[in-house]
Amino acid sequence: MFRDLKAREIDCRASTVKEKGCSVLLYKDARCDMNILDETVGAYNWKREHSRDNANCTVSLWNDGMGQWISKEDTGTESMTEKQKGQASDSFKRACFNWGIGRELYTSPFIWVTLDSSETFKKGDKYSTYEKFFVKEIVIEDKVIKSVVIVDKTGKVRFGKGSSAIVKPKLLPQDKVSEIEELAELKGAMVSNILTAYKIKALNELTGVQASAVMTKLGQQ
Repeated sequence: MFRDLKAREIDCRASTVKEKGCSVLLYKDARCDMNILDETVGAYNWKREHSRDNANCTVSLWNDGMGQWISKEDTGTESMTEKQKGQASDSFKRACFNWGIGRELYTSPFIWVTLDSSETFKKGDKYSTYEKFFVKEIVIEDKVIKSVVIVDKTGKVRFGKGSSAIVKPKLLPQDKVSEIEELAELKGAMVSNILTAYKIKALNELTGVQASAVMTKLGQQ
């Protein structure tokens, strides 16, 4: 029902900070959830209700076919500042996760950013950083994050690779793979030699052009 999050809708937070680096967590804020609800079901077709002193939030969507509200509920935790407001926001965001908004964030890879000495400082016996990070690009398939590019405030890439590298390559169809395997067996050729020649781990990683070249070469043997 709900679309995937866009890169600009995902926020980053430095989590565990060490002397030479930090882990980065991906999250969404309540405004993101409200915007996607408005966009998808309409501003008049959803509502939120809080209970237990904002610890719980129920997000309901209007279902025309059933003629009633359908609800999903979750519990939030207090924030370090403005505890009541933070708890209300957290419970709302968690209820929206139940509806599928931003659920792909749970599949985030472990993100570690290397920091130099000018980007970290010691606060008591722990390290901290003022450095800010942003999601520049993200690839999501079937609600699973396949790749993500993290940059700092200057636009420098700190995690991941460029856009040309993060797009998942299209795999060669199985029927074409079977044709190559059968032709290789007929000609007495080793599939391992093909994999080595093209620096791949499986035949389905061949591009269409490469597959045609392989079949042509095998046909000439």
